[in-house]
Amino acid sequence: MANREKLDAKGSRGNRLMTDDIENLVLEHLRHIRGRVDQIAEDMGDLKHRMSGLEQAMNLVRREVNLGEETDARQQITLDKLADRIGRIERRLELS
Repeated sequence: MANREKLDAKGSRGNRLMTDDIENLVLEHLRHIRGRVDQIAEDMGDLKHRMSGLEQAMNLVRREVNLGEETDARQQITLDKLADRIGRIERRLELS
């Protein structure tokens, strides 16, 4: 019976050591995972910042395009007015 108690005590101590090793291994993996999650969160923050910059740049490009279209429209109106004036002058001079 004494041998059995020694074996049980030894076996439970061995189980406890094994359990501690497993817990330490799990904690180590969790720390590693936490570190990776933190890095990913930091990377996401950087990406959001860069996306904001790109959105601002795109808005500037859109404004420039709109300004260019407005300029084109004004120039077209001016050309149309000039063409009308030339047409009236030609009619008065009986050139057309």
